[in-house]
Amino acid sequence: MTEIYNFYNNGAEIGRLERGLGIVEFNRTKEILSRYIDGSKVIYDIGGGIGMYAAWLAKKGNEVHLIELAESAVDYAKANMMQDCHFVAEAGNALNVNRPDESADVVLLMGPLYHLRDREDRLQSLREAFRVLKKGGLLVAAGISKFSSMTWGLSVYGEKNDFIDDPVFFDMIKGEMTTGDHIRPKEYPKFIAEAYFTTAEEMKSEIAEVGFVVDKAIAVEGCIWFTPHLAEKWEDEASRELLLEIVRITETEPEMMGMSPHFLVVAKK
Repeated sequence: MTEIYNFYNNGAEIGRLERGLGIVEFNRTKEILSRYIDGSKVIYDIGGGIGMYAAWLAKKGNEVHLIELAESAVDYAKANMMQDCHFVAEAGNALNVNRPDESADVVLLMGPLYHLRDREDRLQSLREAFRVLKKGGLLVAAGISKFSSMTWGLSVYGEKNDFIDDPVFFDMIKGEMTTGDHIRPKEYPKFIAEAYFTTAEEMKSEIAEVGFVVDKAIAVEGCIWFTPHLAEKWEDEASRELLLEIVRITETEPEMMGMSPHFLVVAKK
């Protein structure tokens, strides 16, 4: 966990959802969450980083508890994310959540599952989510596609760079595609820390294994992320709406799910 802790404690989440593809991720994730969460809910945002979603949900009238592994991220949330809202922010671990049984209406696992390479650890974090949720409570868990690095590498192959030709990069994506294990090479220190990349079907299976009733998996960025000149098109309101409509139409298609860098699985206790 040292590499993961250091990655986030050194500020990896600061600004991430406000630039590049992170803008699409943030927009789409809020859109999806809005379908299930209105206000007056007790929400545990476990592994919630610097509190981008916690602040947004608090402004909607929810009681939000940000529980984050990296202390510096918690400090950042307290110092920068509560100017016009309030939520609880404290350091904690998804494997042992410091909250009573059946005390939350909603649990968000928007990061822990894809940083737990050991299957038993993933199941333990899901058991904790199950424990703290009220009966009928909602779980929203995020996953990263095991094909995400590969499709990104192909999207820039021969244009901006030739990562695919680099044996180090190729070994990394080969591991992700075959085992799900993302091992960050020392040659690429800015890549995401060690992680477990998966498929929506595998994540749904693990969530169901601990007792949840799985509703569906929903692609976040979907297939639009490799659109040429995406940033320019996103700035144009009409073009942005067309892109979002494409994602909405295809967001639950199993054949498209692996193309989306992130997906959310929605389930109930």
